[in-house]
Amino acid sequence: MAKPSWPRCSTRIFRPPPLSDFSLPALFKMPARLLLAVLLLSLGLRPAGVRAQILDDSTQNRYGARTTFILKERNLLREDTVGRMIDTTLTRLPQQRYWTHDTTFQQNLGNFGTASRPLLWEPNRQLGARLGRHAFDQYARDAADINYYDTRSPYTFFRFFQGNPYEQVFELGYTRSLKRRLNVGFNYERFGSYKSVAATSTRSGQTEHSNFLLFARYESPNNRYRAMGNFSTARHTAAEQGGIVPQVADTTDSGQVDLTQLFDYQREVVNLTTAKNRDDRDRVHLLHSYRLLGRGLTAFHVFDWSRQLNKYTDTKPVLASGVVNPFYPASVRLSTAATDDRAEFRQLENTVGVMGQSAAVQYRIYARQRIYSLETKAAIGVPAVVRDTIDGRSSSQYFFGGTAAFQYRQFAVETAGEIKPDLKDPTQTEYWLSGRTRLGLFSGEVLLTSVAPTLTEQQFSGNHFVWNTNFDNVQVQQFRVRAARQVGIHQLEAVGTVANVVNYIYYGAAADGQHLGGPRQAGAFQFTSLMARYHVTIGHLNFENQATYTVGAGPDNEALRIPTLVGESRLYYQGKVFKNALFGQVGVQAYFQSRWKAYDYSPSTQQFFVQDHFTIRNTPVVDVFVNADIKTVGVFFKMAYVNQFVPQNGYYTAPFYAGLPRRLEFGLRWQFFN
Repeated sequence: MAKPSWPRCSTRIFRPPPLSDFSLPALFKMPARLLLAVLLLSLGLRPAGVRAQILDDSTQNRYGARTTFILKERNLLREDTVGRMIDTTLTRLPQQRYWTHDTTFQQNLGNFGTASRPLLWEPNRQLGARLGRHAFDQYARDAADINYYDTRSPYTFFRFFQGNPYEQVFELGYTRSLKRRLNVGFNYERFGSYKSVAATSTRSGQTEHSNFLLFARYESPNNRYRAMGNFSTARHTAAEQGGIVPQVADTTDSGQVDLTQLFDYQREVVNLTTAKNRDDRDRVHLLHSYRLLGRGLTAFHVFDWSRQLNKYTDTKPVLASGVVNPFYPASVRLSTAATDDRAEFRQLENTVGVMGQSAAVQYRIYARQRIYSLETKAAIGVPAVVRDTIDGRSSSQYFFGGTAAFQYRQFAVETAGEIKPDLKDPTQTEYWLSGRTRLGLFSGEVLLTSVAPTLTEQQFSGNHFVWNTNFDNVQVQQFRVRAARQVGIHQLEAVGTVANVVNYIYYGAAADGQHLGGPRQAGAFQFTSLMARYHVTIGHLNFENQATYTVGAGPDNEALRIPTLVGESRLYYQGKVFKNALFGQVGVQAYFQSRWKAYDYSPSTQQFFVQDHFTIRNTPVVDVFVNADIKTVGVFFKMAYVNQFVPQNGYYTAPFYAGLPRRLEFGLRWQFFN
């Protein structure tokens, strides 16, 4: 794909206010006029008297989405120097699961920014030492999936979403090319939510997240050396409530809890009032390559340093009556005055290898060294005094892997794998191997994995829980087949998966069924899933459907729980109005999942665990939306959960965690190309 030429231009740019001015509380409290002024300034709009000087009038026509390309690390590893054009479509704009960095279906705790876990099955391909605290992964950027840019002019990205009065998202990004070979930029985002349940005021914060990212991409004049690097720092804080506590008025004459009575939201009572989780992440990532013999032989190196700090605090683990909060196990291990459990994981990786490709063949071979350390602590007393290190682990690990691919017309074969050998105990060698073939519309994949438990699954010590396990590797044998076809106005896709799982590690409930019982290892089990997508366009009318049906991961499975059916549908009308000046969509979308025994959550360990005492009903959630696009500006208005009170006045996302009620959401996405 040929890149557009570079017209000459000279632009004087108005600088936006410093990023420190954009805090979530400040944005919530700003008067409407002041907030609008800040947003306009942050976008680089000039007040009266300040004018941009553009010497080439053709800039207005030649710069835009078609001259701004996104490249990722995987593009460089495939010798792809073009990438793809930026996404300016509207369909995903009002969908909340696309507001964060993990767009898969997730089970959360009912509010935006709370702890979450993937709802559907995906096998693990990460070998070696891992921390195993994933509750807030959905909101963290993946350093290997950062967007880098190839721009012909300065590019500014801005979005502001508001779910009245609960959710809010603010993001500002800017990138530009310095000369032709170097592109640099930054991205700042801040989002959060207010409590919808047991809020002491209308501004009681539930979650708050901030992330600052710096990135750069460079190509040498002879195109032999290329580099991509980024630095990110993320801070995520979540107030943990522990779910709703049923009151006497919420029980029936037989003493059973009437779950339909627990949707009074701010008037409800919760288990935890002073508990808080904090997840801090910092990361430096660099990939660079050098062509030794053209495209046939290229050497590359990846440097990756990361730090993750998890901290759980609760200043009231014991009630005023002197009894331990029933939300926790009956005995407190270290301190009744306060809980302060901390875990800090650091990792340094260096990967070296060679890669190359021709018209039909592509390969990559690499070796990686990982040096890691984990330090867990507990603090006691008020003010807290840090005890000696409870657990300190560090080690060095080595991995070897590669990929090989062959393609001829419609036929393609790809193999990939990675291994972490264990010379002391070969039975504990970790690996993943995959083979994929594609012929026309059909493709199939075989995946074999053997992965060690995470560090948290192996050992944990805190104020409320402690364990020390000796688990075997988790083994997965999976076969997946996919078929996709477009027939006229109909687009069809189906993906079938059969997985055999051995030694699966999960977190189970204690004997009382109400508390976490620690990690466990299951025997062997098998499950099957079928995912189908269907999209039809009839004139201006669009109908989109996606559903996943799973058998073998229901209540009879002691370790893995997945709703039998998870799906969403979207029906919308789209077209241009006002002499093609505005492109709009009007429609309705619905999310549905069948009845299932959803995972419960233990905030002090940041782990979801299997339970059998609470069943979530199959309540659909329906939204009505209006999207509009005016050149580079996209806006949406959405009435979320419009079907509240039909058939009931709320729904649950986890045991005794109520989902958000009906609310109005609106958003603005603005992109500047000069």
